[in-house]
Amino acid sequence: MAENVQEHTHHCGDHGAQNEGKAEGKTVRHSHHSEAMKNNLTSRLNRIEGQIRGIKGLIERDTYCDDVLNQIAAVQSALNSVGRLLLEGHMRSCVIERIQAGETEVVDELLVTVNKLMK
Repeated sequence: MAENVQEHTHHCGDHGAQNEGKAEGKTVRHSHHSEAMKNNLTSRLNRIEGQIRGIKGLIERDTYCDDVLNQIAAVQSALNSVGRLLLEGHMRSCVIERIQAGETEVVDELLVTVNKLMK
């Protein structure tokens, strides 16, 4: 599957009532991914789910620790790949739209998120 999906139809919308709601007193934002992007992300996450189940099986079968650790590294890499795709789409759409709307606090939000991803 291609790593770099060029289709970034990921819109935060008009930041109005249609794409926001309230939950526990906080504004809840929604993104709108293209069907191709949703399918790509879902496929990747399904594969990761299978890898996790495989790792559980390896542990249940007392598989050599180094082999299990290598599988864990593969899952972490796959999750990082999903995160990169989402981050790229977010920056190309939502972040730009919010900055253009004068919502510069999105930069602080993005920095917090990037720090979490880099742990």
